[in-house]
Amino acid sequence: MSDLLVAAPLLIIVAVVALLFYVVPVGLWITALFSGVRVSLLTLVGMRLRKVVPAEIIRPLISATKAGIQLDVGQMEAHTLAGGNVGRVVAALISADRANIELPWKRATAIDLAGRDVLQAVQVSVNPKVIETPRIAAVAKDGIQVIAIARVTVRANIERLVGGAGEETIIARVGEGTVSSIGSAESHKDVLENPDGISRRVLERGLDAGTAFEILSIDIADVDVGRNIGAELQTDQAEADKRIAQAKAEERRAMAVAREQEMRAAVVEAEAQVPLALAEALRAGRIGVMDAYRMENIQADTRMRGAIGGGEAQEIEG
Repeated sequence: MSDLLVAAPLLIIVAVVALLFYVVPVGLWITALFSGVRVSLLTLVGMRLRKVVPAEIIRPLISATKAGIQLDVGQMEAHTLAGGNVGRVVAALISADRANIELPWKRATAIDLAGRDVLQAVQVSVNPKVIETPRIAAVAKDGIQVIAIARVTVRANIERLVGGAGEETIIARVGEGTVSSIGSAESHKDVLENPDGISRRVLERGLDAGTAFEILSIDIADVDVGRNIGAELQTDQAEADKRIAQAKAEERRAMAVAREQEMRAAVVEAEAQVPLALAEALRAGRIGVMDAYRMENIQADTRMRGAIGGGEAQEIEG
């Protein structure tokens, strides 16, 4: 029991010391002091109370100081509280300073808070980046499809990183310019012989306006011949014309059949009027009975001759 009474104060003392060292990062303060960075213990305690990890501020501050860049602890802490990445911003400032690129703290933090990787932007500004477009298909004036792939060399424009368009816009604009250049060519052979003409025309359009990049060069990496779009369109047009002509011919045939049926109906109707006319002529005395008999004999003879002629025609066809 006495041992527990002696050990309890010691445990309390150890816990208090551990809590004190957590709240007051003495080790980090000593590291900063020997690195030439003057920061008070109260400042570090204030960071703890504001739920800011002191190491995320002090270590980048040490790196910046060693690189000869003077930064304000309060601004760094404010950037962290705003959701920024102080470590990447400081690394970008150091890289920009080594590359003689002007990059103030305010602009660097604005780029970081805008969601862009400020360190990568500085690296792309120093070492240009190559963007390859997907396969771009266009049709020359002779109707032949040409498929091209372009490689765009860009350099980051630090001043336009905030609010400037990204890589997708560059790819879309280069694709549009390539389609326009191929479409204005008289023949696909001209494109195959001089693919650099596409690059020259596209560069003249100033495609990097309003973007976060500066286009250094556009190179046509590959050019292939695709389908004969012109011939396919002509074939489709001819097929459509043929169908239209067939439809019109069918319409004329149907009209002719209808006309023929109308004429046959008129003939039948006229033939039906013949007996009535004969009866009327007999009553009126315009013809005699013998005349009617002779007419019937002529009609019977005509029918017989027609039947005989029809039978012979069938035998010949058989």
